[in-house]
This record gives sequence, structure tokens and C-alpha cells, in this order.
Amino acid sequence: MRTKLFAASAVAALLLSQPALAQASDATDIQEVIVTARAGTEAQRKVEASYAITTVSEERLRLQSPVSVAEVLRNVPGFWVEASGGVGGANIRARGIPIEGYAAVGLQEDGLPVQHDGGLGFLNSDFSFRMDETVQRVEVVRGGPSSIFASYAPAGVVNFITRKPGDSFEGVAKAEVGDYGLYRGDLWLGGPVAGFRVGLGGFYREDDGVRNPGWTGNKGGQVRFSIGRDFQHGSLDFNVKHTDDNNIFYLAVPLTFDSNGDTAEIPGFNANYGTLAGPETARVALRTNRGTREFDQTRGSDLQLTQYTLTGRLDLGGWRLTNGLRFRTSDLVRTGFYPNTPASAASRISQDVARVAGGVSGRLTYLNGGAAFDVANQNGTGLVMDAFLREQDITLDEWVDDLRIQRRFDVGSQSHDVAFGVYFARDEETFYQQGAAVLTDVRENARLLTLQVLNASGQVIATTTENGVSRYGSQFNNAEGESQTWALYASDEWRITDELRIDLGARWERIEMSGRNERSSTINLGQSASLADDQAISGAGVYDALDREFDGWAATVGVNYQFQPDVGAFARYTRAFRLPSLGDFITNPTNTAPRTQQFDLAEAGFKVSKPAFDFYATAFYSGFDSQGFTETRFDQATNSFVSRTEFAATRAWGLELEGQARPTSWFDLGFNATLQDPRLGDFIFNERVARVGGACPLPSDTPTAVGDCLRSRDFSNNLLIRTPKVSTRIRPAVNLLDGRLRLEAEWQWYGKRYSDLANTTVIPEYQLINAQVRYNISESLAAYAYGTNLTNEIGLTEGNPRAGQFVSGEAGARYYLARPELGRTFRAALLYRF
Repeated sequence: MRTKLFAASAVAALLLSQPALAQASDATDIQEVIVTARAGTEAQRKVEASYAITTVSEERLRLQSPVSVAEVLRNVPGFWVEASGGVGGANIRARGIPIEGYAAVGLQEDGLPVQHDGGLGFLNSDFSFRMDETVQRVEVVRGGPSSIFASYAPAGVVNFITRKPGDSFEGVAKAEVGDYGLYRGDLWLGGPVAGFRVGLGGFYREDDGVRNPGWTGNKGGQVRFSIGRDFQHGSLDFNVKHTDDNNIFYLAVPLTFDSNGDTAEIPGFNANYGTLAGPETARVALRTNRGTREFDQTRGSDLQLTQYTLTGRLDLGGWRLTNGLRFRTSDLVRTGFYPNTPASAASRISQDVARVAGGVSGRLTYLNGGAAFDVANQNGTGLVMDAFLREQDITLDEWVDDLRIQRRFDVGSQSHDVAFGVYFARDEETFYQQGAAVLTDVRENARLLTLQVLNASGQVIATTTENGVSRYGSQFNNAEGESQTWALYASDEWRITDELRIDLGARWERIEMSGRNERSSTINLGQSASLADDQAISGAGVYDALDREFDGWAATVGVNYQFQPDVGAFARYTRAFRLPSLGDFITNPTNTAPRTQQFDLAEAGFKVSKPAFDFYATAFYSGFDSQGFTETRFDQATNSFVSRTEFAATRAWGLELEGQARPTSWFDLGFNATLQDPRLGDFIFNERVARVGGACPLPSDTPTAVGDCLRSRDFSNNLLIRTPKVSTRIRPAVNLLDGRLRLEAEWQWYGKRYSDLANTTVIPEYQLINAQVRYNISESLAAYAYGTNLTNEIGLTEGNPRAGQFVSGEAGARYYLARPELGRTFRAALLYRF
């Protein structure tokens, strides 16, 4: 049905087509105006901003053709982006701020939040947004005043600015194919209809996924309709967007080391294109005390979202009143195959033999077909793993409203461009999570195993798995809640002279939350002779109530001086904050003591924007007095997850560089780079460790009365996890045939990182080489070609977080898990402008 709708829309676009001018080049315009993280009534150019901002133009988006929000953010210095997971669920970090996902970076669409809290517990805001041709350009603010104008955004704001219809009909139709089964179409058209501005657009695509699981990995699209009208003293615009999309979420793959100690593939597993997910784990029946429920991995991240936006502007007597109202209703189902550290088949068999009285030995066979598993060398390694099938069902209904009044005052030779705003958000969320452990081999498209325990006579006395499941009910959460947020904010762009401006801002915010979270208990389902259902975590039918309130405030002061209209410098200090949110409670019932996080941010920058080159350099500092670090580690002995949280101060110093040189009309060079030193402050704590043979493992351990030991840890001044000290991106390009042909190469380099706070497990440095080509066939028709990771680099973006993020359990292991960049791909597209 969705395919037919898209085809009909494409035909309609062609019927309305008319000649159009050729697309603009990627050259920077020094008159580029910015709108994000400010509330002034007068236009402000990028080179005049008193904070660091990166802009991604329409042509840059087309030349990159990003498949996800994370791919867009790779254009931004200061951001560490892990885009290896697919369309949604990316890990990002900005300026050494140790908060992952989008919990500290706000995503906006036309200045309103895509999602009030971008890190709402398994519902990152990048799941809620899709890139297509309805997006015209992107503005990314790093730190600066983002905390003044957005909630949950101390690290920055990403604003996707959509197309607005003009005075005549125009549009874009694009068809794209790729070598991983990709077929995609994008459409946008807009223009005047009966005095209104009307626009229609969206996309539809299908592909197998770069890491093919054996089913269609990505399938779906979205459609957007807008209508607006300008009046004598203002305007009114309405926009509705519906997204219906399924995306596979890629997780870590098994790896090893070569003779030089470098990252290497294990036998039979392609690190660039392989995935452990496969047909045997696609659909599995999972038993609970509430009946049997099918786990359907083919759904991936299955998003159903409808968003309504109403914005208006009214200018009267020198005052400007603006209001943006947005309502969204959404349902996200996330299913995934979460691997754990590979183990030798012999050790895994021994683990279960020890659980069964009279057990002497064991054997493994394949669930489907019953073939014996070669304990010594199956698949070239003899490895098995207890992987987790996890599903989260999340519904979110959300209202946000941002009311703002603005005016510019002249006071003698000076001026004040002031704004006062009221922000409101109401969230209603439900969250249900279940999981089960399955025993599989270690290969591409892993297969399910059966483990049997034998007695001294070689007779089967126990089967520890059932249909491949080694533990039903490995996880359980069932919660619901609602929150209301109010914020008051104000800003003043105080122009002292033509060259000197001081920017001030402040925000106060309060959240009230209520809801409930079902307690869980471990029970014996008692429905089979296997051990798989003996320790299932299920709901207890008892609920803990949630009724909490928090508030916080932010303030910022920035100074900008323009030496020339196209040369300036700025400095800024911001006291930022992040409140606890609804997701902090209903997705984590053990989180009984959350706190408002407070950050100190400072930056100073130099800006030049000339016809021949642009150059922006920003030095920054990020400081936190008490940042929570949480890990959810897989415990092989209990076949379950163990969670813990510790608090520490962090500090980060850094330098961001970006720009473009245009020495001739036929050559230009774009670049960005980040140099930073993100470290823990004082971080000393104790952890419990098990005794070995009745004694503590280390002489320095302290025995406790409850039978374990305490071990002191000191990670002070260690580097923060997964954030490189140096990363660069260089993009040389040539323009040939009077600009009709553009050839770009792109080199990305990322320095080494650590996967744990103990800094014991190194994630090595790596590089990526990409290329893009654009050829203007005519004024209206252009062809594009894209090649990514041309050298098939096995570049690791993260280690295995389930092995422990305080101290990795895979340190020094021969076999380990990590998530590499996606393998080499090629795509081609035709774009028609009318």
C-alpha cells in the first residue's frame, strides 16, 4: 500500500513539473543567516554569532545523502558520532560531555523539539526523525545558549529546517538505488494555492541492510503536508507529518586480533557485512507467566508517529509575538539481538553441568536439524554465546508549546533586542520491556543450539535449553507515567557599538512527574523439564508510585566583536543544567536518587568568512561536578544483567576547527577537526567481588561479613570512554565542465579510545575514505553517485558495553565483541528539480 501511495505521488510530481534553475554550488555565502538558539528580531549572520554553530547547506546534504541523523552530525566538529548502528539509536557525545545518545543534545524541527527529552529511555530522538528532501538545511549549535532556548540540551541543539513553499510552484523528485538492495524515492513540491502556501513531500525506501540479516532490514517512509498564509501583520502555518518506518538496529560483532595485535575477523565472519542476527533468531516464542509472546526481530525499530505543528507570528506596534505548538503521538517497538562475550563451547557446557546433580558431561547440538556441534572447532573457533532477545514497546503522546514575545529597543546609540518566553511540555509515556537469553553458535546469522547434560553412563539427565532459549524472562519492565514541564526564559542581544555586542540569557525550568512502575520477581514457570524456565523475571503485580518534582536554572553571557563585517571573535560562559526526566524513572525502577545535573561551559572563538575561504576556530571547556556513570553488565555465571551507578566529576578541554578554502573556481577544500582531552576528575569507589576458594582474589581486597569482598578502584584522571582525543575530516573537491561536474573525496580519521573507564580496553584508531560525484545533466536534472568506506576499513566505533563499562570483562581476551563501521557501499541517484 505504501509503495502504491509513493508511486502515485511521484506521478503527480511529474505532471506538475516545469523547468527550473540548476542547483546552487556548495560555496559558503557570507550573508548566511542563522535562526537557532537565539530570539532576536533582526537577522544575524553566522559570522556574527557569539557561539559556535555549524551549518549544513541544502547542497551539502545532497552531496552527502545522509541516511540518518548521525550521518548529518559527522559534519560537526566537537561531536563524536557513532553511526554504525543504522538509522536510529546512535551514540553521540559533544565536547567531552559524558552523556550518551541525545540526552544532552536537543533535536529540533523548525525551532520546536522533535522530542521534549531526546534521551527518553530507549526512545532516542533520532528514532523519531527521518531525513528526506523536505529538509532544506541544518543548523547545529554546540553548547553556547542551547540550554536557554531548549530543554535537555546542555551540549547543543540540532535544528532541521524544512522547506517552505514560495510564490511559484517548484519541487524536487529523487530516485536512489544502492548495492545492498536499496530502492528509495523522495519527493517535495510546493507553491501557492488560493492564496495559501501549500507543500507536500516525503520518502519511501526498502533495502536489505548493509549487514543483511536474511530479511528486508529497512522498509517504510513518511509523508509531510504543510499549509500556511501570510497576513498584513503576521503569518500562520500548519504542518502534519506521518512516519511509518521499520529499521534494523545493528549491534556488536565477534572479532579477534592478528599476529600484530590489530583488529581482525574471526573465521567465517565478515566484520564489514556480517551480523549475528539471522533467520533462526528472527521469530522466537517466549514463555512468561502471562502467556506466550512471539519475539519478532524482523520489526527492528518499528515506528508509527504522527506529528501536528501549528506556528504563528504577529507583529504589532514594534512588538513581535510568536507561538509554536506541536503535538505528537507515537508507538515504537524495538526488537534486537544483543550479543554477549563469546565463550568456548567446553566452558559453556561445564557451566551447565555444574548446575545439574549427577551431571558429568554435556553435549551441544543444533536446534534445527540436530547436527552435533564440534566443541573444539565448530565454525573454525568452537565458540558459543548467550545472546539476548530484547524487546521494548514504548508509546509517547506529547504536547509542546513555545510562546515568545520580542522587541528591539534603541537607547541612545545602543540597542537591545529582547525576548521573553514561556515553554510548556506534557508527556505521557508507557514502557514495557521483556527479554530472553538464547544459546547460539558464533557465525554470521547465528543458529540456535540445544545443550544437554549427561550422567556417568552417558544418559541425558537434563536439557538446559528449550527451543534454543537458555533463560526465559531475562529482563522485565512495565511502567507508565506522565510529566509536565514549565520553563521561563529571557534573552537580550545588547548592541553597544556597531562592532561590540553582549548577549545575555537565562532560563528557569520545573518538571512534575507521576506514574507507576511494576515490581519484578524471579519465578519458576514450571512449564517444562528444561532449566530455561526456572528463573524467569516477571511482573509481581505490585506497583511503586512515582510522584517527584525537580527544577533548575541556566544562565549565559556572550561577547561578540566584529573587527570587520566578515571577521569576528567571541567568548561565552554558560551555566547549564539537565533535569531528571520521566524516562529516568519508568525505564529504570532502581533509579531512586536522581539529581539535577549542573554543568559549567565556556568557549571562545575566532571567525572569518571571506569569498575565498571560511575559517572558524573555537576553544571550549566543559566541567561537571557530579556526573552519573551507569553500566548494565552481563554476568555469565548467572546468565543475567547486573546494573550499577557511580558518580564522579569530569573535565574536558578542547579545540574545534572547521572551514573551507576556495582558491579557484575549480577546486575547494573543506575540513573540520576536534582536539580534546576529556577526563574524569576524582573517581574513587569500592566494588564487590566474589571470593575464590573462600578467599579474596587479591591481597588488597577487604573481606565483608556477607561473604564477598570489597575492592578499591581509583580511575581518577582517566580518559572518558569512547571519545577520541583527535578526530579529523578533510574533503577536497574539484569542479569541472564549468561547474557541471563535481568530484569529492572525503577522509575521516579518528584516534584511539577506551571502552571502559579503567582504560584497560583500547578501541584502536581508524580511518574512512568516502567519495561523492554530482553531474548536472541539465538545468533541471542531476545525477549523483556515492561510495562509502571505500577501503573496507574495520573501524571500531564502540566495544562491548555489556562486558562492563567500568572495567571491561573482555580486556586481553582472544575473542571479543565490538561494533565496526558499515562496510563499503555504492549508491546512485537521479534528482529532478522543477
